[in-house]
Amino acid sequence: MELSEIYKPVQEDLAAVQAELKTICQVENPYLGELLEYSLIGGGKKIRPILALLSAKSYNYNLDILMPIAMAVELMHLATLMHDDTIDNSAMRWGRPTVNKLWGTEQAVLLGDYLFAQTGELVARTNNLRVIKLLPLTLMIITSGEIAQSQSAFKLKQARKNYLHRIASKTAALFVMATESGAILGEAPEEGIEMMREYGHNLGIAFQIVDDILDFIGTEEEMGKPVGSDLSQGTLTLPAMLLLEHYPGEDNPVRQLFHARGGQKYISQAIEQVRNSPIIEECFEIATDYRNRACKRLEQLPDTETRRSLHELADFIINRRR
Repeated sequence: MELSEIYKPVQEDLAAVQAELKTICQVENPYLGELLEYSLIGGGKKIRPILALLSAKSYNYNLDILMPIAMAVELMHLATLMHDDTIDNSAMRWGRPTVNKLWGTEQAVLLGDYLFAQTGELVARTNNLRVIKLLPLTLMIITSGEIAQSQSAFKLKQARKNYLHRIASKTAALFVMATESGAILGEAPEEGIEMMREYGHNLGIAFQIVDDILDFIGTEEEMGKPVGSDLSQGTLTLPAMLLLEHYPGEDNPVRQLFHARGGQKYISQAIEQVRNSPIIEECFEIATDYRNRACKRLEQLPDTETRRSLHELADFIINRRR
């Protein structure tokens, strides 16, 4: 199913959010406006604002109240990607040059900072202290995940629980901010807020596991960046962990890559070995388990188009390139 069909219950409102996002480019400094416009037209599926809107749809839905948070989670996502690309010195994102590649590290960092500040201003517009508090908490969680990933680069001795904690921090935390904020602003009861929070958490983990799978089985054209990007940065993701578990010998290409702290031939060998093994299906099974955990929480919602969309969004995330 196409994503456009999945978010049909909020399709018009998502278009309004996207139109409103373009207004942040209207600043006095034309150079800043150019940077903002470039960052906003980059691509992405707008899953986080979709989650914010859908999370409120079963309750007291009001777009005027939800608009700031729907915009904020998308801008926060863009800001984290910009800082990620700068830290990793990435040259491509969404099939085009990154901001740091075109304008340099300094401008990319400052633009990311600007987007974080803009996110804070938008969240403050909700006038909801509980939602406002979620922003710094989420940013702290994401940053701690980035620090953990940086500290573990090219280190082979990592437990699966460390990997899951890292992706829960880096990816799922922003999903949680979207779903929890949407439910709060939709005036959901406490059990509804907790349900949407858990849905976002488990869906975010499933999403990142599939992204990590795609880093092995996707193509540069599909992903908009080189295949094996995580390995090149020394990041041990689930497919690489399973490759080490299944083939523990010294000639394992991931082991050789991490010992040498680089080497395209090792990356290519690791990708080939993972593709020709049961590892990909094992990873999909783990991601599917988190998808099932997310959807089980939705059973408390009435059987409406909104609940079906939340289910279908989880299926969409799991079935990318499967």
